[in-house]
Amino acid sequence: MTEDKGILIRNIYYMLAYAFQELRQNNYAEIEGEKFDDIYDLFAEILARGISYQLKQGLYREYVAKNESMQTIRGKIDINGTISNRVRNNRQIACNYDELSEDNVYNQILLTTATILIKHSDVKKDRKAKLKRLMLFFQNVQSIDLHRIRWSALRFDRNNRNYRMLIYLCYFIVSEWLMTTEEGKMKMREFSEDHMCRLFEKFVLEYYKKHHLDLKPCAAQIGWNVVEETTDVAILPIMQTDILLTIGERTLIVDTKYYTKIMQEQYGKETLRSNHLYQIRTYVDEYDREHLHKVDGMLLYAMTKEDDFDDAQITHRDGYTLYIRTLDLNTDFEAIKNRLDSFII
Repeated sequence: MTEDKGILIRNIYYMLAYAFQELRQNNYAEIEGEKFDDIYDLFAEILARGISYQLKQGLYREYVAKNESMQTIRGKIDINGTISNRVRNNRQIACNYDELSEDNVYNQILLTTATILIKHSDVKKDRKAKLKRLMLFFQNVQSIDLHRIRWSALRFDRNNRNYRMLIYLCYFIVSEWLMTTEEGKMKMREFSEDHMCRLFEKFVLEYYKKHHLDLKPCAAQIGWNVVEETTDVAILPIMQTDILLTIGERTLIVDTKYYTKIMQEQYGKETLRSNHLYQIRTYVDEYDREHLHKVDGMLLYAMTKEDDFDDAQITHRDGYTLYIRTLDLNTDFEAIKNRLDSFII
């Protein structure tokens, strides 16, 4: 199998499959048996199959605000527009109305992303041809300026929930593009650590949800263990855990990390990254509100080529343990599963 930045392409597919159960269903199932030489070639195949499936269901439509001058009233009269028409001897009535349209931000994102992949040098010709054929069904959809996409504002309900995984995938792809000042061209960055960090975090959480539901895995927020009457709580940052597991009478808080290097150099020697250690220790301290010493923490790093790191742990005198563990993503996926299982035994 071919590697991409030290990670097997197939494992990225498996991680996506855990993060989005849709990849285990319907027309996605055959992807597992295919060979991919580049991450964007894999993305192109997933996107093509997802769009193909969505076309069978019908493209998502939503009401879009329109303003148009016409002979009869539709929706609400645009007074200013109508007066402007009269000044120009145009007897039509300007109207504001809503119309169900395929030309909405969700389909615009799919079109824009498919166009990017069609132009990408690492996507194979047959997959480019497949995407081009699918784009024929997007003739009523306009492409969108990459800088105008407000990912955080996108919402999913029962009418467009099938788009969730596709839009997440598009975010991975689209946000890697940068506008350059050289003749208006566009270029793509390397697949970034930030993207892999988010996927790594979501994969680990969904793995435990699927295989160890008895541990009540969740991504819970931790409240500050403070006296609220005398504390300005509004200025305190939110403590959002990646994964929280309940193992017997103990709680394990897991914070996932994806970095090129696990260790930092400090005063001439390699040490753990201090901000990571302070963060997980704060999570443990604040979650253990009653000081029962039944809360532990774990920093889980994606193993990289640059680091040769052995498991470590820090046993605190207060009775909790901080574990430092790694997960080698550049290995057989069965070994990855076994490794994740070993953390909770």
